[in-house]
Amino acid sequence: MNSRQLHHDAELLLYREAMLLDSGRFEEWLLLYEPNAEFWMPAWRDETTPTQDPDRELSLIYYKGRRNLEDRVMRLTSGLSTASMPLPRVVHQVSNVLVTASRDEAMDVSAAFACHRFDVRMNRSDCFFGRYEYHLAHVEDEWRIARKKVILLNDTIPTVVDINSI
Repeated sequence: MNSRQLHHDAELLLYREAMLLDSGRFEEWLLLYEPNAEFWMPAWRDETTPTQDPDRELSLIYYKGRRNLEDRVMRLTSGLSTASMPLPRVVHQVSNVLVTASRDEAMDVSAAFACHRFDVRMNRSDCFFGRYEYHLAHVEDEWRIARKKVILLNDTIPTVVDINSI
């Protein structure tokens, strides 16, 4: 595949992921992830260095395997988590999408994001922003997310942050 096609494919996947999260279509969102996918949002070790190892250092969010993401979605949507009900209204803005490496049936992609969130319960708006780093795998004629790292730049979080609001 040429670099222009890879870039186009990466953008479409990232934009689709944002749209599915914004519309609360979590079952479809989960299908974008490989079964052994990793979803990680590291904490900050200090003012300039995020943690590097989710097994040994603090993470704000860490899920290994789509099954763990499925469990999180179940808790989000079951109505049993009072912190999640009603779900906040969100809109993700994804920009600066770049393919940083590609080989065979895989590519690494970076992007910038802002997620605007309105918490209906508290009548409060928040904006989270940062960078995404993805490892995408080409499986069965489509691109899927094998790894997603969320580097949250405004990590002084005024409330609960979850997979749908970053």
